[in-house]
Amino acid sequence: MMSPFAATGSDRTLIEQLAHVRWIAGGTGTGKSTVAEALARRHDVRTYNGDRAEHDWLARSTRRRHPHLHALSGAAPGQAWAGRSAQETFQSMAGLHGETIDFLVEDLLALPDDRIVLVDYFGVLPRDIAPLLAGPHQVVFLLPSPEFRRRVLTARYADPLRARATWGSHALEEVLHKRLARDALWDEEIRRQAAVRGLRTVAVDGSRPVEDLVTEVAAHLRLS
Repeated sequence: MMSPFAATGSDRTLIEQLAHVRWIAGGTGTGKSTVAEALARRHDVRTYNGDRAEHDWLARSTRRRHPHLHALSGAAPGQAWAGRSAQETFQSMAGLHGETIDFLVEDLLALPDDRIVLVDYFGVLPRDIAPLLAGPHQVVFLLPSPEFRRRVLTARYADPLRARATWGSHALEEVLHKRLARDALWDEEIRRQAAVRGLRTVAVDGSRPVEDLVTEVAAHLRLS
């Protein structure tokens, strides 16, 4: 099997253009943004937040090329979860179908390349990142333990206003249970794809200081 890091031709040009990019991806509730912000302060890297960029992608998406992403345009809070099982919600994720990577690449190519750009984003898979890498040191996937994720998401949506803004009027416990099950499926897909491609995953369970995690990620991404 050919290494995903042995691209040639036009792919090689794109790999060279993105050689300054590092990726922190993986599951929700792992502290990706916290780690990215700490690395930005410590190593003077530029951060790119994919969660915030998604709002712009919706406007740029088309029904033909990005059917799952485009379906979220104008959707009411929680509509994507209503009447669906965790499996059905997982299958409807735009990142599962490769609909987010082109937007990511377009945005990254538009940024200055005078220093490292650190991507902080949940909804992209190893399958889509690997062809853009010069080597596996450019990406790390953070994956939480189920208990840690439950604690983080429960605390995150303890504020009723934030919960309603995300999930509308749907019952918090019901949607949270579905969300945890969907995210577990996403984590498993990341583990499987990362293992096949020799990409690094890091388990996060809250048992060690955040600074230790930041140091480990910095070393892997060769920021030091």
